[in-house]
Amino acid sequence: MNAPLPAGNGLWFLNTHVTPAPAPAGMSIAEHVMPFGESPPAHIHHDEEEIFHIKAGTIRFRVGDEEFVAGPGETCVAPRGVPHSFRVESEKGARVLIITNGEGFDRMVREMARPAADLGLPEARPVTPDLAERLAAACARNGIDIVGPPLAA
Repeated sequence: MNAPLPAGNGLWFLNTHVTPAPAPAGMSIAEHVMPFGESPPAHIHHDEEEIFHIKAGTIRFRVGDEEFVAGPGETCVAPRGVPHSFRVESEKGARVLIITNGEGFDRMVREMARPAADLGLPEARPVTPDLAERLAAACARNGIDIVGPPLAA
């Protein structure tokens, strides 16, 4: 099983709220609540697939050369070794269950996150050069390479 779950309100990871769930060894499962416009830099997971099950909201994905939009009830997969990113397109944000068949993403999130003060989203913070450098280093330590910018509006 993954590291112990956070007590209380979950985690604030960058501009998102993350609630990890119990998962079998070698996997991670967490609900991510994300604000409108949220978009991670394009990245590649070398050791795991990243699976997105959208519970609420609309998200535009780019996986490899393919771009598509998905909404509630849809599930998308970013295969290991394939560059991908996404952008929350719904004004009210999105709720997504993110599952990986590895633990690198989970370790990186926990390394970069802080305990959430409440169940809401954290105050939005811009991505500073220092934050981008720390994120890239945490990703690299966990089998993830940042390979491009976030998706533009």
